[in-house]
Parts: sequence; C-alpha cells; structure tokens
Amino acid sequence: MKPTKRTLLFEKSGYYFIALFALAIAGFWPSYFSTFFDGSADFNFYFHFHAVLAVLWIFMLIAQPLLIRRKQFALHRTIGKLSYVLVPLIFISIILLAHNRITGEEENLGLSLWIPFKDLLIFAVGYGIAIKYRHRMPIHARGMIVAGIVLIEPALVRLILYVFFPDAGFAPGGYMATLVILYALLIGLIIAERNQKQGRWVFPLTLGLYLFVHSVLIFEISIGPWQTFSEWFATLPLT
Repeated sequence: MKPTKRTLLFEKSGYYFIALFALAIAGFWPSYFSTFFDGSADFNFYFHFHAVLAVLWIFMLIAQPLLIRRKQFALHRTIGKLSYVLVPLIFISIILLAHNRITGEEENLGLSLWIPFKDLLIFAVGYGIAIKYRHRMPIHARGMIVAGIVLIEPALVRLILYVFFPDAGFAPGGYMATLVILYALLIGLIIAERNQKQGRWVFPLTLGLYLFVHSVLIFEISIGPWQTFSEWFATLPLT
C-alpha cells in the first residue's frame, strides 16, 4: 500500500503541477495574460519580473518529479541546483512587487503587506524543508509540494472572483470559497498520509501555518512587531 500512496503523491506530482499551471493561467488570464492580446497591458517591471519567475518555478515543479519517474537523476539534481538562484530571485520579486504596490493610503498597512508576505512565509517553509531534507526523498518531495500549493490561493481566488463575482471587485464569499478548497486539499493530503512513517508532519505543519496567517488576515489581528516592520518597510527606497 505504501508504494501506491507514494506514487499518488510524489511520482505523479508533475502532472498535478501541470494542472496548477493551467489554474495560474486561468486565474490571471483576465487581469494579466489577456491584456497582451487586447493591447491594454500596462504593467511595470516588477509585475513582469515576478510573473516570469513564478512561471519558471511552476515549470521546475513540473519537470522535477517527471525526471525522477524517468530516472534522470543527474538532470534532476542540476535543475534542483538552479533553484538556489531562482528562489532568491522569487523572494526579491515578491518583496519589490509588495513595496511597489504601497500607495500610502492603506487603512492598515500591516494587513495590506501581510497578504503577499504570508505567501512568502509558506513558500519559504516548503522550500526550506525541501532543501534541508534533499537527501530524503519522501520529505523533500512534500516540501516541494508545499512550495507549489502556495501558488493555488492567489490564482484560485482570482478565478473564482472572475467567474462568480465579475462585477463585485473583491467579494468575501469568493475568498472564503478559495480557502475552503485550499483547506480541503490540505486535509485530504493529511488523510492520505496518515499511514506514512516519514514526513507526514509536513502537511499538518502547513495546515497550521495557513490557519495562523489566515486568522491574522480575516480577524485583522494586530501584531505589534509586524506593524513596526511594515512602517519601516514602506520607507525603504526599493521601488
């Protein structure tokens, strides 16, 4: 039974990430990709920089498990080393984009910055687990899956809002629907992992982190050090 579960979650994860890529295209199609066809594209460098790096990251997530399935381990390791450059660039792109979007008119700057930085936190944890346990495939693979799951929320919420709330701007119902799907996925992974001996702590940890970051956002919890950091971050001459 264990090899079957391992195949379901890890060896075939490249195909699941293809679905993630399709979701990203669909979610960002109305606001980003379609604008290049109708001539209305008006995005600055920071947005394009982040978009290109995010797409490269998804391509990496697709390629790596497929290479393992085909036993191309040397190429897998080579591409994995490229992540040591790609991931810091992704961090930089998120930081720059978040800074560029500060208008100075935010009612709560801390919560505004919490939205991109919470994703950065989950991404960092997932990637950090993958690198720390890079020689222990079951744990490494789970970390990479978490680093892919973090891309679901920003794409899915845009897709749901566009399909079901096209004229509402931001609709709380659309965001809550996104969270229901995200948590259902995490709980499903935890259930599927319940008999595994290695690394089954990764998805519960991720679930706990999501509960924390979403609680802060939904209930508008004020965290003093974060507010201080946000005010300092806004003053930096980054963008």
